[in-house]
Amino acid sequence: MAEPQPVPDLQGVRPSLVQLTHLIYGLHACAVLVGVTSAATIAGGFVFGLPSLIAVCLNYLKRGDVQGTWLESHFRWQIRTFWFTALWLVVYGFLLITFIGIPLALLLIAMLGLWVIYRVVRGWTALAGVRPIDF
Repeated sequence: MAEPQPVPDLQGVRPSLVQLTHLIYGLHACAVLVGVTSAATIAGGFVFGLPSLIAVCLNYLKRGDVQGTWLESHFRWQIRTFWFTALWLVVYGFLLITFIGIPLALLLIAMLGLWVIYRVVRGWTALAGVRPIDF
């Protein structure tokens, strides 16, 4: 008979909030997957995709519930990832409309996509380890 798996200490946080945070990372990961598998870029799929838009709305709706807990760092991480990606997409757009900026814009969008993947993976890994995300 298999031994039961030990339940991690959630450090006083309601399990439903941890599950919600996993769901939010999952929504962001779905948006990345849409960017990888479609004509959209990773960053474009992340900012304009329905999964990430739902995720960031959940972040704002529930961030008061995680205030003062280790999950607060994850919500801040997720929100900042979304808005910094949106900001860099605006920069990408300005570079794209100038002929001289097209090569730089293409490089930027590729790097931004890798950065988004890194942020989702690093944050979700920290959450799975039941620890806050370091900045």
